[in-house]
Amino acid sequence: MNDAQSNIPLSAEKHFSSSILLWMRSDKPRQEGTDYWKGPHSQIIAATPGLEEYRQIHLEEVNPGRWPAIACVETAIPADRKVDGVAEVTFHSALSPLLGRRQTQMAFADEVNVFARTLLYAGVPGWSRWHNVAGPQARVGARALIYLRRKPTLRAGVFRAFINNELVPALAQSGALTELRTQAFLPWAEILWDTPKVAHDNPKDQHFHASLILGFSDPQARSAFYAGGEAARLSSALASQAAAVHAYDVTAALTFVENGERLDHYRE
Repeated sequence: MNDAQSNIPLSAEKHFSSSILLWMRSDKPRQEGTDYWKGPHSQIIAATPGLEEYRQIHLEEVNPGRWPAIACVETAIPADRKVDGVAEVTFHSALSPLLGRRQTQMAFADEVNVFARTLLYAGVPGWSRWHNVAGPQARVGARALIYLRRKPTLRAGVFRAFINNELVPALAQSGALTELRTQAFLPWAEILWDTPKVAHDNPKDQHFHASLILGFSDPQARSAFYAGGEAARLSSALASQAAAVHAYDVTAALTFVENGERLDHYRE
C-alpha cells in the first residue's frame, strides 16, 4: 500500500442501487447494439426522475473469466451466460422508482430493439456502497466487474457480512484500487423486470448475490492484481464463501446522470 492510500480512512457512502445485466441480440452486429444502448436507449433511462446516478458498464466481448482458479469455485464464465453489459442505476430514495414509472414503461418497450436477455438485481437502501479507497484525484484508467454467487449452504446475512467486514477491508488494504463499489442483492425475482419479448431465464443455480466494481490506475495495474499475490490472498477467503466468482474486464463506464443531474453528453 502506498503512503497516499494508507492515510485515507476507510469509509463508504451508502446508496440505493440496482443493476440490470444485459445480453445483446445476436442477430445484429455487437457494435450496432452497443451504439444503440449508449444512444437512443440511454436517453430513455437518463430522463427518469429521481435518479442520483446512471452508468452503463460495457464489458469486453471476450471475457472467459479473469479471476484465478479456485478449487470448487466457478471462476470460468460459461459462454452462454457471459454478460455483455450492465445498467447501473442509483436512486435518490426508496420512493424514486415510483416517480420513474413512465420512463420505465418506455424502457420496457425499447429493450427488444437491442437486448436478447435482461436480468434485474436489486438491493435495499444501504446495500450499495461506494468505498473511499483513494483520494478524489485518483485516476481510474481500468475497471473490473465481479459477480459473486454464495455457496448454497451459506445464509444471505452471513455472506453480506463477509463482503462488508472481510472482503472490502482486504481489497482496500491491497493498495491496488482507485475505485471500489459493492452491491448486495435481494433474492432475484423476474416480476421486478419482466420486459416483453426479451428473455429473463435465470435458473436458481445461476443467481448472483453480490457484485464488486474495482477501479485501477491502468490496465497494467488490473492485470498485476490478478497475476500477483493480491487476488490469490483473497481467493483463500472466497473459497469458503463463494460458489462462483465471475470477473469481467470493463471496456467503458459511461455516466449519463451524476449527482442527480442529467449530463448533456455521457462522461467516461
